[in-house]
Amino acid sequence: MMLALFEETEHRAQGALEAVPPAAAVHPHLTRIVADSTDRVAWLRARSRGITATDVAKLATAKSVQNAAYDKLHGTGFGGNPFTDHGRAREPQIADWVRANYGILPSTNLFHAHGEPRHLATPDGLAVASNGELQLAEIKTTSKPWRSIPRAYLRQVWWQQYVLGAERTLVVWEEHREFVPVHAQPECRWVDRDDDQIAILVGFADQLLGILSRQAAREARYPPPDPYL
Repeated sequence: MMLALFEETEHRAQGALEAVPPAAAVHPHLTRIVADSTDRVAWLRARSRGITATDVAKLATAKSVQNAAYDKLHGTGFGGNPFTDHGRAREPQIADWVRANYGILPSTNLFHAHGEPRHLATPDGLAVASNGELQLAEIKTTSKPWRSIPRAYLRQVWWQQYVLGAERTLVVWEEHREFVPVHAQPECRWVDRDDDQIAILVGFADQLLGILSRQAAREARYPPPDPYL
């Protein structure tokens, strides 16, 4: 009797183990988190070591690469203005709308591209669809109506898609007049991945990294004099 009871208990335990579904696979982008923008100091430090979507938004010509290198080396002196303050204040509310209507969750993580730790992006939102496809969200506020998504923002979107490995992005924008939203709901449009444009941006980003690396090497060989000596 005791043997039979043991065999029955063992059989039930084996059945319970077999009924447990296998652990869900970790999506590749989750293995490439560099920092979190909620720790602003660490996030800014990590961004300074690579090329971000904000940097790439400016990269359209060889001259713009040189200008971006100067900004990375010397800073822009831009610390924000009422428009950027408004955008930061409105982003959580717009992100809630995105989550409620499209199921894309807010994100504060900084990611690096597969195989390239200096290619960086912090999307405003992301979600993994049921088919495993990664989708992003990018949130903007604007004081002017858009006929189409500005090209600089498209460059940001394509760069984020490359870094994260995403197939499409929901670009969401809210128009305001004197910092009061014009419409009850923001506008939005899906932007598909464009590998041709991504290849151009990666080329520009690598040129920019090359300039920064050469400058760092020069400074290592010929450090500036100590002003206190």
